[in-house]
Amino acid sequence: MGDKEQKNRDELGLDEKLENAEETQGSTTVLAADAAMTRRILLKLDFRILPILALLFLCSFLDRTNVGNAKTYGLETSLKITDHQYDTGLAVYYATYIASEIPSNLVLRRISPKIWLPALTVMWGIVTMCLGFIKNYAGFMAARAILGITEGGLLPGIVLYLSGMYTRGEMALRLGLFYTAASLSGAFGGLLARGLTSIGKRGHQDTWSWIFIIEGLMTVVVGIFAYFMLPNSVSTASFLKKEERVFAATRLHLDMPSRLAEDGSERSHESFKWSEVARGIFNISTWLSASAYFGILAGLYSFGLFLPTIIVELGYTANEAQLWSVIPYAVASVVTVIVSIISDRLKLRGVIMLFVLIPAIIGYAVIANVSVAHPKVKYGMTFLMATGMYASVPCVLVWNSNNSAGHYKRATTTALQLAIANSGGFVATFIYPNAEKPQFHRGHTVVLGLLVGAWILVALNVLYCHKVNKDKAKGKYDQYVGYADDRDPDFRMVL
Repeated sequence: MGDKEQKNRDELGLDEKLENAEETQGSTTVLAADAAMTRRILLKLDFRILPILALLFLCSFLDRTNVGNAKTYGLETSLKITDHQYDTGLAVYYATYIASEIPSNLVLRRISPKIWLPALTVMWGIVTMCLGFIKNYAGFMAARAILGITEGGLLPGIVLYLSGMYTRGEMALRLGLFYTAASLSGAFGGLLARGLTSIGKRGHQDTWSWIFIIEGLMTVVVGIFAYFMLPNSVSTASFLKKEERVFAATRLHLDMPSRLAEDGSERSHESFKWSEVARGIFNISTWLSASAYFGILAGLYSFGLFLPTIIVELGYTANEAQLWSVIPYAVASVVTVIVSIISDRLKLRGVIMLFVLIPAIIGYAVIANVSVAHPKVKYGMTFLMATGMYASVPCVLVWNSNNSAGHYKRATTTALQLAIANSGGFVATFIYPNAEKPQFHRGHTVVLGLLVGAWILVALNVLYCHKVNKDKAKGKYDQYVGYADDRDPDFRMVL
């Protein structure tokens, strides 16, 4: 340990704080003794960090799905591209998006979250603006490919970043709060698209192009703003007082078994090892949760990309479709926050998902089989679909992070889960062709099957995590005592 680092630790009293904390039987006694300090720190973190992350994710979701809104305003006709070429452009985007997730998370700590997350935002904002100036299929393909590269690192980076700011039992609510930005962006995106297209054809620009130009410019501004607002860690957060920074770092340390970190921060002395990356890649729980998330995201992407088109086919105009798409997203936002609170209170992830996914399964089962003559029934089912899928996302996102210890393993599992899950975008792209309007029986049936599969995979992961905890209680993991990772017998898996 360097002299400068030891001096900082002595000034903050971290060693003494940790020693005292361990003498008083860990985090329960410490937090009970100063609950007011905990509430104060959480409020400051929540009001400073979460709104910024929500803005970043809102921009990401807008810039990812605005192509669906542009399509309803003549994108394909203007660029002279076919339905298949449009779908291929989306597939290329998903491919580059997925490929960038793990590398982005591995470099996050070296570059620092404060720089890396805003930099990604500014870059994809510029690319989105460029989409407004494309004139042909080649430009469309190139812009979508670069957009995927720049956007892919945001969500895994946010999950990894938050895991270093909050304890395991606080993560679901925080992820739920910022993830509702996705739900709200579905509503806001439709309204914004309607407003931007009212600009019309100006400056040799088509009506749809203003969706990309203005939303891209907004994204660049948000990225620059985020750089000045986000801290790198609780230990460097300028909006926390010195004693609050000490306490915040201590509670994060005590959220793990005491021997998992030598100084209160598991990341301070952990060097990069390919063995940790491999341990994350070959983790059974990650693949189970990621495969389940794959099914959920296939439904979410199809819902977000094609909801305006579906509503238009049910008899509404393009403008009316944007308005009617608001309500399901808004309801999903409220339910997502409620489910996240319950998940944190009960400290359960997969078990909660087993209940939450059922409404989405019912919604797809009905909408795939009702007659075209019942548009109101179809629209009603979108509420079940949206709430069931959106509300399950914070649970599955935080579940993997909760059950991974060691920075580079957690960085790998977080990004790998999202890389696998985002492959659901490929499914969504090709199962809703225009030729199958308005019923979309095949597309809805495929998503229904994926959601049923997701439910089964979540159940299997709950059972697997339960078995690992039982094996640790029986001493089968005692050879890992002293390991700074999740194999330690004191590290219990969250169900």
